[in-house]
Amino acid sequence: MDTLPFEGRQVVVTGATGGLGGAVVALLAERGATVHVPMLEAAPPPALTGERVRATGKIDLADEAAVTGYFAGLPPLWASIHLVGGFAMAPIADTRLADLERMLSINTRTCFLACREAVKAIRRGRGGGRIVNVVARAALAPPGGMAAYVTSKAAVVGLTQALAAELVGERIWVNAIAPSIIDTAQNRAAMPDADVGRWPKPAELALEIAHLASADNRLTSGAIVPCYGVA
Repeated sequence: MDTLPFEGRQVVVTGATGGLGGAVVALLAERGATVHVPMLEAAPPPALTGERVRATGKIDLADEAAVTGYFAGLPPLWASIHLVGGFAMAPIADTRLADLERMLSINTRTCFLACREAVKAIRRGRGGGRIVNVVARAALAPPGGMAAYVTSKAAVVGLTQALAAELVGERIWVNAIAPSIIDTAQNRAAMPDADVGRWPKPAELALEIAHLASADNRLTSGAIVPCYGVA
């Protein structure tokens, strides 16, 4: 394997200001990628600064025109990694239509728009490429009490597999990881009594994402990779 497998490659990472995103950006930049980061915030946090990071603020990834314009202004891409997401849970009787629509907007709509525009940007490179989405264990083994969230993430599973089938002839591989609860500061605060040693770490998930997004991944497309750790 090359020591800098992403050298000279242009990669987008959405949701980079989240707990997983910073680890993904850092790893890809370390491996030579120029990492483009669209974010809702006006200014990047310190973790998203560096000579290989190109952060752009005030990009609403649920806004079609904003996403289309952002990707159109990028150089030809090798890969696009989509980490934007949100979580909500409630019994079905207490779940409003607005709750479902919010989960679909944050988890499904943002991923669909980013995937669609990423495909166009990858095609400009004329040499294949990679797309990596993030779903959740709950989308593969749905628990009770979070129907809106599960529905939105299950839609991303279907989107990932449909795009993989559509794009395989262009050597654009499309995959997703499905983590269990990720060991982030936010999740630790929400579940102070949990055994966090059993949760997958952002750095571990970043390694899996980087492999799927790399040219070293020559075989895998359409996979939903379970990343449960020991949970």
